[in-house]
Amino acid sequence: MTSPTERRLALGDQLRLLRDTAGISGKHLAEQLGWPASKISRIERARQAVTDTDLVAMSAALGLGADEAEQLRNELRAIRIEEARWSQHLRVGHRALQEQVGQEQRDAQHIAVFALTMVPGLVQTAEYARHVFLSLAEVHDTPRDTEAAVGARMERQQLLYAEGKTIELLLTTFAFTNPIAPASVMRAQIDRLIALQGLPTLRLGIIPPGVALPAAVAHTFRIADDTVSVELVNTEVSTRDPGDLALYTNYLAKLWDLAAEGDEARALLMRLARDLT
Repeated sequence: MTSPTERRLALGDQLRLLRDTAGISGKHLAEQLGWPASKISRIERARQAVTDTDLVAMSAALGLGADEAEQLRNELRAIRIEEARWSQHLRVGHRALQEQVGQEQRDAQHIAVFALTMVPGLVQTAEYARHVFLSLAEVHDTPRDTEAAVGARMERQQLLYAEGKTIELLLTTFAFTNPIAPASVMRAQIDRLIALQGLPTLRLGIIPPGVALPAAVAHTFRIADDTVSVELVNTEVSTRDPGDLALYTNYLAKLWDLAAEGDEARALLMRLARDLT
């Protein structure tokens, strides 16, 4: 099986051949695009990740047809999907991924998360997070760096207290009616959610059971400023496409319309805690 690295090298070779066929030097192409002189060389040698925007600009400058340009973009999408597979992300365990997501969220002013089956990582207790990482390591057959991953997740939660951030976390009652951890852990997790409700940075909502959803909810996703990341069983897909961002933002707004917040959310959490007993 060809690795993502090998596919990036092949894509770089293809771009170099297209440039040579067009009779344009790397230096001249960079000047046309207003890029640093070395960027073309770095892209063609897979020393710098080419972006979708880069491919659109290069295709136009090289005079490529619409079909050929779209083939290049499709290959890049396929490479990015392969790179985003959990088998790639988690090959050394969960800690590195927690640190990566933490950096993404530290750089963002607005963070929005819809969690379908679990409590969002930003508000998990350490013990709940421990059960999450153990179960994921079992499912994906990856190294069990559980304590390091829990530590990285707890460190990431400092974002809840960062001035100037807006954090919106929306979850469903599925996390409690079909829990991943024992009842004692879940009750402590509910206490944690109730305690965090008053944070000025945090908007916390819970979709009650039995409400009619605007459409079938298929997966967990998060939005960090202009980037949408969708979590699937085998991979995570990220996009900055304005249409995708608008779609997920609008859908999230419709879900928030159904959510319990404030005192209503607190009452719902307390009922869930009693049910766990």
